[in-house]
Parts: sequence; structure tokens; C-alpha cells
Amino acid sequence: MHPDCERVLLSEEEISAKVEELGRQISLDYAGQELLVIGILKGAMIFLADLVRKITVPTYLDFIDVSSYGASSESSGVVRILKDLDYSIEGRHILIVEDIVDTGLTLNYLVDNLKSRDPASVKVCTLLDKPLRRVEPVAIDYNGFIIPDEFVVGYGLDYNEHYRNLPSIMVLRREVYMKGE
Repeated sequence: MHPDCERVLLSEEEISAKVEELGRQISLDYAGQELLVIGILKGAMIFLADLVRKITVPTYLDFIDVSSYGASSESSGVVRILKDLDYSIEGRHILIVEDIVDTGLTLNYLVDNLKSRDPASVKVCTLLDKPLRRVEPVAIDYNGFIIPDEFVVGYGLDYNEHYRNLPSIMVLRREVYMKGE
């Protein structure tokens, strides 16, 4: 375990089993169709890479980068698109892949933005859901784990660009993220 973390919340094995389960369900739901998977950078990249390898329908990838945090541990509530999609989504089935749904502000903004581009459908897959922090309701179609209101890192999730490479999801020690506030 990393010394900046107080405990492992989800092990590599738990994450792997859940990713396989999500990939199986998505494949069933999109059988006979093509799917454009949109990863939200940077946090979802590791989850997305593992997930798409479990999806058996024809899958295309694109990425979008949005921010509402900056270098803080709290969402500012102001969402900015830092990198937009490379491809048109008009008439396509879209699956947004997110690492964690927290307040719901970023995801709601993104879903509304993408729906305005006239896709055939838009669904959301998240590895982690933190409903205790929700400010706006969010429709999550594929949900990995519901977690408590703790600051988590690893498996793509970061604090100030650190800890993404940890193989499991761990609870970051409060003193680590509070010293930068």
C-alpha cells in the first residue's frame, strides 16, 4: 500500500471482476450495434482501457477532457472543456466512460452537451459513484461501485496528478490533500 493512503477501498481483483461484469452487460445491451466509447480524460483512461477489452461489439474510441477541479480536491462547479471530441457523434450510440461521479455537475454538463450534437443515444458508465456528494441528479446506466464520501486515488484517479498508477483504489490520507488547500 502507498504510504500516503490509509487503506485499500477496492482491490485489483474486485475491480477486475466488476470491469468484466460491466463489459459483459454493455456487450449484451449493444448486441448488433456499433458503439462509440468516449473516455473522460485523464481519470477514466485506465478503466476505459480495461473495459473496452471486455466489450465484444464493434467499438470506436474518442476522448474528451473536462475540468471542474483544477488543483483542488473540491469541485469548483464551473465546467470547462479542455479537449473536445475528434469525431462527429451525430447518429451514433455513445457510451461515456467516467472514473467517478461525485457532485454530478461535470457529468450533467457533458451529457447535455453531447445530446445537443444529435447522437442516436447517450449512456453513462462509471466505475465509482459517490452519491453522498451529489448536487445534481445523474442518470448512470452502468455503475461499478457505490463508495462512501472519501477521497480516493488509484486506478486512474488522482490528486494533483499523483497516484493514477496505483493498481487498486485507495483512500488518500486527509493530511495529504488538505496541505494543498
